[in-house]
Amino acid sequence: MRLVAPVPDDTDDADHEVTMAQGRSRPAWAEIDLSAVAHNAGVLARLVAPAELCAVVKAHGYGHGGPAVARAALAGGARRLAVALVDEGIELRAHGITAPVLLLSECGPEAAPSALEHGLTPTLYTAEGIAAFAAAARSAGRRVPVHVKVDTGMHRVGADPDELVALALGVADEPMLELESVWTHLPVADGERTEDRAFTEGQLALFDRLVAGLAAAGVQAPLLHAANTAAAVAFPASRYDLVRCGLGIYGYLPGTPGGSVATSFAAQVGTETLRPAMALKARVVAVRTLEAGKRPSYGRVRPLPARAVVATIPIGYADGVPRALFDGGYEVLIGGVRRPLAGMVTMDQIVVDCGDDASVRPGDEVVLLGSQGDETITADDWAAMLGTISYEVVCGVGPRMPRIVVNRPDLPGG
Repeated sequence: MRLVAPVPDDTDDADHEVTMAQGRSRPAWAEIDLSAVAHNAGVLARLVAPAELCAVVKAHGYGHGGPAVARAALAGGARRLAVALVDEGIELRAHGITAPVLLLSECGPEAAPSALEHGLTPTLYTAEGIAAFAAAARSAGRRVPVHVKVDTGMHRVGADPDELVALALGVADEPMLELESVWTHLPVADGERTEDRAFTEGQLALFDRLVAGLAAAGVQAPLLHAANTAAAVAFPASRYDLVRCGLGIYGYLPGTPGGSVATSFAAQVGTETLRPAMALKARVVAVRTLEAGKRPSYGRVRPLPARAVVATIPIGYADGVPRALFDGGYEVLIGGVRRPLAGMVTMDQIVVDCGDDASVRPGDEVVLLGSQGDETITADDWAAMLGTISYEVVCGVGPRMPRIVVNRPDLPGG
């Protein structure tokens, strides 16, 4: 296992692309397994072939490190990348990544020149957006591929279905724009209800009708895409020419663990699995023995049930460990044993009830996400306690946590 010391984000050294950290001198860190990212991309690329895999690396690679994840996903089999913001795309280019990068939402006209300067592919769904990018393309002196998004039921962004033909013709009429793709988004592809599956199937049927309508109007888009990770797994008909996988790249499946997406995945890939790419770790910094009835931490909310060794760990809610985990019965791993919280999570620290285990010492490794011995704690476990989704767990790991690479695939130049 090779550890790469964290360095600032603006480094030009592609071997140190991961960190956002400011707290490098305290013993708490996130380990990023880039080999797991490459593995996951390979599993998904094989699953959806011949469709292309587009790795979604927005939100700093779901908290894992955008450029590092992008390079690993490309090494594993992704052919394209997607981000939410122009600045995220610029960051990828600054790290030497040359693969196509799709902007998932239409940016404002003021950002269009910068997007094109850095070779980002815009998503468009308004006449104003088409005009802005056409003007920027004329200024740049080059023809620009664009993707047009249609709203088939997400109701967030995208063209209304009855506007799609006019917008696509608007792109076709601009000599500096090239319609590369038409796409949509599926909000309940991971749903367990019968109505969720029916809704997704209805979206795909509507999308097919809209594409046929474009063809009747003389408009052909070389690429069609609709699938996120959940749809790519559970709805093979949604794969079209391209799938946009986010959560799967990072080692998790959307939806309920053991639910329809997980079942469909297992049926299609056999013994292959996805591997979580992030572990969250720290070291014990203080140990004390407290008598039964003592109430550690803010609020003094719970008495110790018995005399106990209590360990202090330098990580808290400012780092992405929510206070609500205390009420959820959260446990960390020390010495391969699950240990409950002894008091409320604070901004910078947690306290852990180690019972009568006098062997716990300062410097011992603590696992908050990941494996130790025979035990494993996953983002799905956190999500179940918090009433949320694993996306929020991994994205919530704070920017002052060092991201340290523990495994690295062979990384191409991009």
